[in-house]
Order: sequence, then C-alpha cells, then structure tokens
Amino acid sequence: MARPRSTAAKRPAARRSTMVRSKDRATSTPAARRAVLKRIKDEGVEHVLFWFTDLEGHLKSFAITPSEMEEALNDGMGFDGSSITGFNAIEESDMVAIPDPASYQLMPRPLDEHGQPVGANVARMICDVVTPDGAPYEGDPRFVLRRALERMQDLGFDAFNVGPELEYFVFEDDKGTETIDEGGYFAMTAQDAATEMRNDTIAALESVGIPIEYHHHEVGPSQHEIDMRYADALAMADYTVTYRLIVKEVAAWHGYYATFMPKPLFGENGSGMHTHMSLFKGGRNQFFDRRDQYHLSPVAKGFIAGLLVHAREISGVLAQWVNSYKRLVPGYEAPVYVGWSQRNRSALVRIPLYKPGSEQATRAEIRCPDPACNPYLAFAALLHAGLDGIEKGYELPGPMESNLYRLTSDERREQGIVSLPESLGDAIDELAGSELMQRVLGEHIFPRYIELKRREWDEYRVQVTEWEKDKYLAAL
Repeated sequence: MARPRSTAAKRPAARRSTMVRSKDRATSTPAARRAVLKRIKDEGVEHVLFWFTDLEGHLKSFAITPSEMEEALNDGMGFDGSSITGFNAIEESDMVAIPDPASYQLMPRPLDEHGQPVGANVARMICDVVTPDGAPYEGDPRFVLRRALERMQDLGFDAFNVGPELEYFVFEDDKGTETIDEGGYFAMTAQDAATEMRNDTIAALESVGIPIEYHHHEVGPSQHEIDMRYADALAMADYTVTYRLIVKEVAAWHGYYATFMPKPLFGENGSGMHTHMSLFKGGRNQFFDRRDQYHLSPVAKGFIAGLLVHAREISGVLAQWVNSYKRLVPGYEAPVYVGWSQRNRSALVRIPLYKPGSEQATRAEIRCPDPACNPYLAFAALLHAGLDGIEKGYELPGPMESNLYRLTSDERREQGIVSLPESLGDAIDELAGSELMQRVLGEHIFPRYIELKRREWDEYRVQVTEWEKDKYLAAL
C-alpha cells in the first residue's frame, strides 16, 4: 500500500504565529516572509495552496505559483468572497487572503510501489482574510479566534492551550457505511484492519508539523482516534483543519473513505471531539492549585463555571449539524447533562485526575464538541465562555459524582441538572438569544450563522424519513 512521506525527525514545538496586528497588507515580519521564499526554492515547490475556512469550517483553497509568492506574502491575494458560505454579498465581494508564514508546510505525498513520491511538490499556507483596505475581515472564522485570544491577553493570560481528541469512521467508500473492521475499543491488530492506515496517517500528520501523542481503535466498528499533542488555540485550530484533510487523503490512498460525521451508524457510538483546555501565564498553568481539594485554582473554577453556565448557548457551534444531535443522546458515552466531575464521564466537563509532578497538565475536558465543528469558532466560544466565568466570578457548583444517565427526570430536576439542547433547532434558538455568542461571533457572523443553521434545520425537519414510513404508513 502506498505510504506517505514523513520528514519529521522529532516532535516540533507548538507553532507560534508570526502575524502582527496591522492594517497594512503585509501582516508578517520581513524575515518570516524571506524564510518562506527560501523554503519554496529549496524544497522545489511547484504550487502553494492558500487555505481558509467558510463559516461552517469547510476548507477553501486556491493555488498560486512560486513566482507569485513574494507579492502574495507582501500584499495578499484577492478572491471573490461572495462565493464563500457566510462571506460577503456580491456587491461587496472583494476579499484578500493574507498567508501566515508560520503555517507554511510541505504537503505529504503518496509513494508508489518503489517507495518514490508521486505527484508534484505542493506546499500550503493558512490565511487570514482581510478587506481590500487591509482591515481584518469580521466574517473570517480565524479572526474570531484571534479576537478571543486578544481578550484573554487583556485579562493577563499568555496562552490558551487546547488538546482536542478527534474521532472518525473509515468506510469502504463514500456511498454508504460498510465498515472495514469489527474491532472495538483498543482492539488488537488482528481485529483492527486500519492499523497500517493509521500509521501512515500519523507519518503524514507529523510531516506537516502536527505533533501526535497516540492512536487507537475506538468503540465503534471502523472507528478510530489519533490524538494531537496540545498547542495554543490558533495553532490547534490550524492543525485541526489540516488533520481532517490528511485523514481523508490517506484513507483515499488506501482505497477507503474517512468521515468526521458525528453519528453515521445507528446503534453505535458517535464521533466526538473531547477538548482539553488550560490557561497559562509566564509559562505556568493557571488552573493548578496544590492546596485545593480538586487541585483547581480559582481561575480554573471560574473557567469551568463559565463553560457550564453558557453550555446551552455555545452548543450551536460545538455541535453545529443536524446529525450532531443524533450523537448527543443518553446511552452512547456522549454527555448530555450539564455538570462537572473528576471521574464521571457522563458529566459534560471532566477534570482528569491530578498526578504529583504533573501540575502543568491540570486541565478541563469538555466532551460535547464533535469533530465536524468549525474549530476556530468552537475554540473561540469555549474561551469566551470560560473567561466570562473568570471575569464575572461565576461560582462553580459541586461535582456530579453519580452516573447522570441513571438518574430519573425528577431526580435530575431536583438536583438542578440541565440538559444540552436536544436538536439543532433548539441549539440555534439558544444561540440566537445569547449575548455571549453575539460577542463571540461578532456583528457580521452572528446573524449569518443563525440564518445558515436555521435553514439547515428547516430543510431537515420537513423531511419524511424511512423510520416514519415504517412506523406509521401501515398503522395510520
């Protein structure tokens, strides 16, 4: 089987953006731009892909030749924003993509039967989208995350570290859901037909500078997980959109189809994106407190309280599809009840147990996001919710130590346990009434996102499904 080429000799450090805040077209340092031009020449790159996402997180791309790169790095490249979901109307469609030099990477290529790479050398750069006068474009999801990080810095923190765990399924093709193995959680190689494919995927991910910690077969048949090492939120959002593309490409090299659809199989666990988070200042984790019963600082408790208070409002970006709410149901390890715990995985937020000497690893894990979300918007919403909790002094309730799935409706009501929205329609209604989400998304994205998601919900809810016909046709 063709294998990707890996040039990663060791795990790279978390990438830091070289972009600077400016209304000038050139929003990176001259040294960073020169370094990119040198790499393009040294690596024999034939095309450079410029990447950005639309509002829903779909990756968008156009290619330029090396001869155009110097001008593109200095002034950006124009494109028609009216054709991008959620971007500008046609009468104000001119947009400019400014490549971030820190995101430059040579893309992996498949190898032929002789171990030689196939195809042209292609690099990619992730872009910030700006208006023709050089101002940040408020409809750019990457700018939404940058704005959230600026708020974090204004409150005195240096970094928002994020570690998402993306799960996905691999099927025979994109026409159905025929599985390629029947392995379960941590299945041995004999039951896990995709071990070699995961190894190739890791090699490809590491070749583009994405550090990987471990991988394994997940609970469902043909379900897999490859975990990236944590990084600052902007780098991790870039990693996530890259990860999703590379997982799909390597699966295609092997003759299969990979999907991040949250719930593709009835009766099986869906795919989540459990997301670990922590705030740092001066190189120290601000979530850790040795004296606290749970080893959580006031900062951590405020952050977690913010997540819980705003959980229903932010659900519409953490789980943004109709299908997302087929996963968020009791009984399939997906959290649906708003609470926190250390050991209890039925709670929305879990605090991994503290190990002596691992103070820097203290973190909160939120379990409702799925891997089909827009990571820029998702990480921004999580950060804003947590910062609200810190800034406004939200009080963290006690942990939920019992299995929340086993409580009756009355017991949950007596304990004040709130559920996540049960459908995309409910989630968007919550989001539409949220002052927090209006600040997160901004004046441009907020109404467009609501309109986009309500249209999706309306399209879905008028469908007549096979279940309805089987249930009602002969009986009514």
